[in-house]
Amino acid sequence: MPTSTLRSQLDKDGFVVIRSILSAPHLAPLRAAAQRTTALARAGTWPHVRTVGKQFPPWTWRPGVGIWGVQHLLNPSLPDSAVFTASYFSSEILDVAKELLGPCSDDELVMELYNLLVRPSDGKDFELRWHRDDIPAAATAEEELERLGKPAWHAQWNLALCDGDESLVVVPGSHARARSEGERAADPFEPNMPGQLVVRLNAGDVVFYNNNILHRGRYDGGRERLSLHGSVGHAAGGRLRARNVLQHGVGKWVDECDFSSLDDKTRTRAEGMRTRLVKLGRESGDVGYSLTG
Repeated sequence: MPTSTLRSQLDKDGFVVIRSILSAPHLAPLRAAAQRTTALARAGTWPHVRTVGKQFPPWTWRPGVGIWGVQHLLNPSLPDSAVFTASYFSSEILDVAKELLGPCSDDELVMELYNLLVRPSDGKDFELRWHRDDIPAAATAEEELERLGKPAWHAQWNLALCDGDESLVVVPGSHARARSEGERAADPFEPNMPGQLVVRLNAGDVVFYNNNILHRGRYDGGRERLSLHGSVGHAAGGRLRARNVLQHGVGKWVDECDFSSLDDKTRTRAEGMRTRLVKLGRESGDVGYSLTG
């Protein structure tokens, strides 16, 4: 089967940007829901957050600690979960995901993660170090290549709800090779990695990227950020994807997800995706964490 233009770009660069995947009328309710959800998280009412000073899970909220992300947007206990659920399972997103994953069919999709990335609530700049999501920094070149040589089995994205989102920084093509000696020796927060590219998004733009591309995040404490951070998997990924997903604790509530507000076709797709995630959890057991710190 011919490889699509989007898939070809993802394979070549490790990321692909799609402009205006959502129009203004679709953005407005999502932005409002994200603002309400961020307010709940900053007040401690929704404790499932990413805390400033810690890059990887698990995170624990406590009073006085800033946050840079909100977890579990599909959890039915979240007041605006219905808005986020409609967004996550929408054709606008999943049609692209299916193209990047194969192409593949609805019957091969696996529900994964949906989170929200936000401006640090303490008003201070915050940076994530250079990393690959599922390969530790201590991995040898051979270990990197062994993992990078396998199919990714996921589509991961950042969907900007505000203009001027310049948080994601990537090294194009690094998803397909081991790190260079210079990259290995670089400071974890190196501001000018050779070949790096700042992904610039406006409201409604989305970037899909291989989560093992060499990348980092920059959070401007003075600029509003609301970015939907999601991923879907392919059923063939199995345990290769299990740790990436299950380390975030979705198994605690996935059986309670409410898809009743979705239309019949979308609800059928969502139920199937959830069933495949539950199956993955039952088969995988305790998966631990991909990275620490």
